[in-house]
Amino acid sequence: MSINPKTTAAVGDHPLHPMIIPFPVAFLVGAPIADLAFIGTGDGFWARAAIWLIGAGIVMALVAAVAGFTDFFSDARIRSLNDAWYRMIGNLVAVVLALINFYLRYAQGAEAAIKPWGVALSLVVVGILLFTGWKGWELVYRHHVAVLDAPGQTSSEPVSPRHGGESRRRAA
Repeated sequence: MSINPKTTAAVGDHPLHPMIIPFPVAFLVGAPIADLAFIGTGDGFWARAAIWLIGAGIVMALVAAVAGFTDFFSDARIRSLNDAWYRMIGNLVAVVLALINFYLRYAQGAEAAIKPWGVALSLVVVGILLFTGWKGWELVYRHHVAVLDAPGQTSSEPVSPRHGGESRRRAA
């Protein structure tokens, strides 16, 4: 058994979730920027760009969620971490709010839905993503989720611990 919690959604030894997650984050962070550009210029292009960014963010978040859920439910050590629960629940809330935001824009028209609820929902989603991104950092750097067990380790195979230090002797 590996010392650190191991990711199961991986290509080789490269976890999928951290490879996919930048896409929905970039799309969902771009949406309030487009909203503010629309408010500042009145150009409908920015309102249409925002709804497309939100839609792309939702689709990519669902793809990232498949890898995230696979990791979360495959290792009890990951599920035992509060930070993993906060991250999962926070990301689910962010996606639900993005879905509501997308629906409002689709139903009311991209331009009409921006003020005040569209931009407000977009900014709340970004705030949640900041929190869940911090929790993701905690999972990797504090709890060592999906981190190889030893320096120089080239696969996720367990490292055999050596007791009593290095086995090689120095020449006298």
